[in-house]
Amino acid sequence: MAFNLTRLLGDTPFRVFIRLLVFSFITGLVLATLDIHPFEILSWLQRVATRIWEMGFEAIETGFGYLVLGGLIVVPAFLIMRLFKLGGRGRPRSE
Repeated sequence: MAFNLTRLLGDTPFRVFIRLLVFSFITGLVLATLDIHPFEILSWLQRVATRIWEMGFEAIETGFGYLVLGGLIVVPAFLIMRLFKLGGRGRPRSE
């Protein structure tokens, strides 16, 4: 099985290149109109990553607490529903 670049890209490489150029130009024009610069986006991403890092294990602990709290309700409800569903299979349906 040969590697097919056209199949991977969804079109010929030249058409994909032209399409990317056009979309890049339009996106750049919109961002310039909104006065948004690439370094501002990178700075924002860095601040988000730093904030996530600073939250650290506290965020994981909080998320795990939510998981356990929800599981205390969901798992027994699921088991009860399954038991009722299994118990109802033995009876014939009346029409």
